[in-house]
Parts: sequence; structure tokens; C-alpha cells
Amino acid sequence: MEQEMENDTPIEPPARADGNTVFIGKKGTMGYVLALVTQFNNGAPEVVIKARGKLISKAVDVVEIFRNRFMATTKLKAINISTEELTSEDGSKSKVSAIEIIVQK
Repeated sequence: MEQEMENDTPIEPPARADGNTVFIGKKGTMGYVLALVTQFNNGAPEVVIKARGKLISKAVDVVEIFRNRFMATTKLKAINISTEELTSEDGSKSKVSAIEIIVQK
């Protein structure tokens, strides 16, 4: 798959950083469920779902909808929680909770 180039810099898709990672953001829940289904249909053995802050609950919803409606045979390989330090544009730092859910066929 070819990526568009702007100023000789590849444009990354906003929902995924690599082929097997889905970052949860402000889109609708079913959009992320579809991304998860697509990853497994394309042959990925496992997919990582990542979210921060208030979006952690949406990440859990995405995984549960996926497992209950689409692929009940998948397993949760791991759930990792952490705290990340973010720096805002004005230079102030804040800590935010993060979750990483690894779903495996």
C-alpha cells in the first residue's frame, strides 16, 4: 500500500502507528471495532489496542464488542497499564493513565 507524500514525509494513518496497533481516539467505537476486525482478517496473529486517559473505557468497550459480536475465539494475551508524562505546547507536564490491550487469535 502506497502512502501519500507531503513535503517528502510519509503521512501515517491516525488510527494506527504500525500494522498491528490501533490507537483509540475520538472516532466512534464501531470504527475501532472494524479496524480490529480488519487487522485479523488481513492475517495479523495479534493486535495491540492502546488508549490514554478518558479513552481507556472506550478501548475496553472496543475489545468487548469485538470479542462478543465478531470473534469469540480470540483471547486476551495481556493487559498493560501505565502512566505517561505528556508535555503540552506551553511546556507544562502532566501525567495521564494509559492502557495497552493485546488481543490474540
